[in-house]
Amino acid sequence: MACILLDIDGVLHVSGEPIPGAVDAIADLRKAGHNLRFVSNNSTRPRSRLAAELREMGFPIEDRELQTTPGAAARELSGKRVLALVMEAIVPDLEGLELVGHDAEAVLIGGCDETLEPNQVFSYMNLGRAFSEIQAGASFFCLHKNKWWQTSRGPMLDAGAFVAGLEYATGVDATVLGKPSPSYFAAALDALDAVPELTWLVTDDVEQDVRGASLFGMRTVLVRTGKFRPETLELAESSPDIVVSSLAQFPALLEEDLTGGWHS
Repeated sequence: MACILLDIDGVLHVSGEPIPGAVDAIADLRKAGHNLRFVSNNSTRPRSRLAAELREMGFPIEDRELQTTPGAAARELSGKRVLALVMEAIVPDLEGLELVGHDAEAVLIGGCDETLEPNQVFSYMNLGRAFSEIQAGASFFCLHKNKWWQTSRGPMLDAGAFVAGLEYATGVDATVLGKPSPSYFAAALDALDAVPELTWLVTDDVEQDVRGASLFGMRTVLVRTGKFRPETLELAESSPDIVVSSLAQFPALLEEDLTGGWHS
């Protein structure tokens, strides 16, 4: 049996629309007895809501199988005074943090929402406050550093742009708490009692996820859905072990690999 980490946005669905064959693929992987963990950099909704939305799409998933970046932040920054520029919906998942507006020990940058409603989280005033706190000595963390993600309306700017701007202005590099940080992958493997060499990551992100997972020692599958772009794959520093049209192809290829009929 294999241990499999599955990205969500772009691998299972795009803007709430399941990718064709993805629901059946998850069912096939479960039927074969593989150990699954769903890993997401989505930082706009609490874990319970994300899991409920996946179940509504037809994916049989329990809350405990879903690993999110707010949970990683709660573990890493527990007990600290934190200036958090995050979506209001995920605040309950930051349990254990003392959220403050000044004199912070840490600055935490979250993710962007897909809605078209006005978003004041990354206003000039808030980013200016984050800049001042980092300049005053606060540690700098981000839930992820994604540049953009794929939606039904097309690519949308993600929080990585604001993280990069603060890094440029302060001269301080942010510590990434979500994918592709080693600590995030380590927590996922601990939950499965797995080792990197026997674990697969399935993702649509060759620039961040494939590179990070490969450096961590995992095997990687890149799907041609979500944010996948052929030109990005050609220029990528790390190559995935396999590339598939969608998640629907993966269960059969995995079985072939496990029975010795296919090798990367």
